[in-house]
Amino acid sequence: MFSTSSKAERTADQAWEYLSSAMSSAGDTATKAASAATDKSQDWADEAWRRASAAADALAGRRPGRPWGTMLLAGLAGVAVGWAAAAYARRALARQAAEEEQELAQTAVVITGDR
Repeated sequence: MFSTSSKAERTADQAWEYLSSAMSSAGDTATKAASAATDKSQDWADEAWRRASAAADALAGRRPGRPWGTMLLAGLAGVAVGWAAAAYARRALARQAAEEEQELAQTAVVITGDR
């Protein structure tokens, strides 16, 4: 009369049933699409398989991996922007120093020219 499994176990069982059905359906859909258009269907099949695997991993309690490629790309972009900003700042400081030196030279000529 009463079920011995808890609500969490029943929910997990239902989710597993749904996931296995979805994985089977995704495989069938990908197979049909592959016969129609190989390149496009391969992308669809890969995406379907990736999503189904991610769902299975989530149900098993495994966390997704870190996106190391994206983090590396963002780090390299940050280094490039920092390098460009430093180069621009060096050029601006050099230009300012040259202008100040030229102004000082002109002022020195005016002072010594009056005597």
